[in-house]
Amino acid sequence: MYRFLLSRQWVILTLIALVLIPVMIELGFWQLHRHENRVAQNQRISDALAADPVPAETLTSPGHEVPKTDLYRRVSAKGTFDTEHEVVVRRRTNSDDEVGFHVLTPFVLDDGKVLLVNRGWIPADGPQTAFPKIPAPPKGEMTVTGRLMADETSAASGIKDVRGLPDRQIMLISSGQQADALGKKVLGGYVEQSAPETKDNSPQLIGEPDHSSIGAHMAYAVQWWLFASGVPVGWVVLVRRERRDRAEAAGATTPETAAAAV
Repeated sequence: MYRFLLSRQWVILTLIALVLIPVMIELGFWQLHRHENRVAQNQRISDALAADPVPAETLTSPGHEVPKTDLYRRVSAKGTFDTEHEVVVRRRTNSDDEVGFHVLTPFVLDDGKVLLVNRGWIPADGPQTAFPKIPAPPKGEMTVTGRLMADETSAASGIKDVRGLPDRQIMLISSGQQADALGKKVLGGYVEQSAPETKDNSPQLIGEPDHSSIGAHMAYAVQWWLFASGVPVGWVVLVRRERRDRAEAAGATTPETAAAAV
């Protein structure tokens, strides 16, 4: 009755079904792990943003690589802005997806070390080859508060570190590169300024990272598991249909019809 299952066609179909089931189950767990990682990341960012600011030099130092556990930690530093060596980061967008620059200004600490401060976004009103007009920061000694960020790399950001750019323009924020350019000790990573607020919102301070969205990974996981459960159901449906079709074909071949065929 089910001898057709030994045919080449049905053996191949059954093998494909047996392969698809564990693959789809594994894809479901992959999406589940992505969901769990996203939830953990959101919690880590939320905790970092809610914590009281600590001195920047307690979390980073010259040549230091900022670990994931310290990303978005609120830090503060006391010093003065060095606008003479200010640079802009090309092709950056604001919350409205307008293209412009990020303003990166060295902040000289009391001990002579430098902390890179991303003061925010300005529009690209003029030609890309010209250094844009940047609102000046407050003069004199002050305290800056912001979120600690890791040095940017092409691998992590997908942005190519183009060479030969116009003077005082960069593609990626790198404390190592800025240390070479300044000839000073620069703390690893940089800070996204959150306080004090800028005059007339220029530069526009960079908003907090999204730490509320969890994406659709859990929904995708459930979908993959539903697909996996549907494979054996579909296989059974096809088997029953094949058996029925073969039974109907056999029933139509009666002795009378066989004799008539002769």
